[in-house]
Amino acid sequence: MDIRNIAIIAHVDHGKTTLVDELLKQSGSFRENQSVAERAMDSNDLERERGITILAKCTSVVWNNTRINIIDTPGHADFGGEVERILSMVDGAIVLVDSAEGALPQTKFVVGKALARGLRPIVVVNKIDRGDARPDEVHNEIFDLFAALGANDEQLDFPMLYASGRQGWADETLDGARKDLNPMFELILRHVPAPALDKEKPFAMTATILESDNFLGRVLTGRVEQGRARVNMPVKVLRADGSVVETGRLTKLLSFRGLDRVAVDEVEAGDIVAVAGLSQATIPDTIAAPEQDAPLVAIPVDPPTLSMTFRLNDGPLGGREGKKVTSRQIRDRLFKETESNIAIRVTDSPESEAFEVAGRGELQLGVLIETMRREGFELTIGRPRVLFRSNEETGDREEPYEEVTIDVDEPYSGVVVEKMSMRKGQMQDMRPSGGDKVRLLFTIPSRGLIGYHGEFLTDTRGTGIMNRLFSHYGPYAGTIEGRRNGSLISAEDGTTTQYSLFSLQDRGTLFVDAGETVYQGMIIGEHSRENDLEVNPIREKKLTNMRASGKDEALLLVPPRRMSLEQAIAYIEDDELVEVTPSAVRLRKRYLDPHERKKRKNEG
Repeated sequence: MDIRNIAIIAHVDHGKTTLVDELLKQSGSFRENQSVAERAMDSNDLERERGITILAKCTSVVWNNTRINIIDTPGHADFGGEVERILSMVDGAIVLVDSAEGALPQTKFVVGKALARGLRPIVVVNKIDRGDARPDEVHNEIFDLFAALGANDEQLDFPMLYASGRQGWADETLDGARKDLNPMFELILRHVPAPALDKEKPFAMTATILESDNFLGRVLTGRVEQGRARVNMPVKVLRADGSVVETGRLTKLLSFRGLDRVAVDEVEAGDIVAVAGLSQATIPDTIAAPEQDAPLVAIPVDPPTLSMTFRLNDGPLGGREGKKVTSRQIRDRLFKETESNIAIRVTDSPESEAFEVAGRGELQLGVLIETMRREGFELTIGRPRVLFRSNEETGDREEPYEEVTIDVDEPYSGVVVEKMSMRKGQMQDMRPSGGDKVRLLFTIPSRGLIGYHGEFLTDTRGTGIMNRLFSHYGPYAGTIEGRRNGSLISAEDGTTTQYSLFSLQDRGTLFVDAGETVYQGMIIGEHSRENDLEVNPIREKKLTNMRASGKDEALLLVPPRRMSLEQAIAYIEDDELVEVTPSAVRLRKRYLDPHERKKRKNEG
């Protein structure tokens, strides 16, 4: 059977996973009466809750006696490491672009990687059924983007489809029949080349996706680059430097059939398969026949730009809510993560029982923390820090810069420009984007964006959309002003009372409600002034035998401000930590004892 390998790449929320749903349905992968969840490829709980794809996944459909292996990729820039690896497995790509939003930063990132690999993408303008669709302008934007990214003449002559993934149709013209996805299937068969690989050489494949299975152990997915593989054949695992990691046998060969993985006896060059039976192989090792001497070339992945400190939970409430609380368990889990996610780097911190975890952005590290807390871990997390580097030629300190695209209603554009300039952002472009909206393009140090997203949503009344993408390393931009308000810090251990919180709410915004457990050094609110203030949130009303002539005033509390994990991480300053447990997210000072805090402040 002929094979085609394609990846679907696009900016976040442009409809990749919904389109894959329809491709699976219309290719006959499901029975007529089969119950299938919406966004079937988003199998992870976090993916379903957030409505985004986090992990790249494979599926397969058969169309006109040709097997089409499809890889659904993440759309958020923080998970770009997944996309970079996946492109080594495919011979073609479908670039999906929203008919209203156009080409956004992540589209630019993944298209640049695809063009550099020599792929000739198919462009699909999706969501044509939107009321604010502007397909012709988007077509021109995509052509300009391809030209700016250095596409050759062959790549610039890209085929184009107009589609609605939700309604399940695609057409070559705007006024087409709008019936089904047959034009897309036919274009894939016509435009994407079959894998031109040697089936007679010794077997070799690069591990691209790593999963853990309760029954099979480590399952490694990749494309067979040469030769044939059979069940139980002996293999060896080679690192990039040519050293042999282990030898073993392929106990299982799994090929993709719709949403399922099916055991097969033999696979050959060009097919995307999952293999089991190896205990140490990881990404991007080469799994090969014993006679293969050299490893296959693996794609280098862009380095991380942001770092956080993961620490043991040493607070007074430590160990009460989680099952995994020791530094050894945290260390083992973090190093296990680096095996399947090569965009993350873990090193031991100079601080005792702490680890430095570097990644692409706050969302990527936030997803890792959320996954760990659901697994029963307790952690304390430090403020995100950017990773500086030294310029090899000049010796100057450099920091990462990001390209930020902001779509905002016109009345709020002034405050956004002001806030971005305060954070050392430089405006590159400003133009109307239709519907009384303005599109702003900035270059800004990554440091300037830490903690800004919540403020941005407040300034734009929740209507602004901000997309960011790593651009380059540039000169150090100087000091950037952080949070202006101080913290309200609990001076006592105990349970908060309504009586005490009522008198404290005039001092600032509270993060806790009555009846919650607090401890000395825990942050219970944001002070209305710039300094930190220690308060007593557990004070009770003194009861006496004297009767009051009038009634006590009603103690009405303003509902507390509850923060999500990402908001808490973005909110804290350098001397503060986020305590994360399976049932709570709390803010606290790094040093709980007030005398220790003063001492450290004087030393600093």
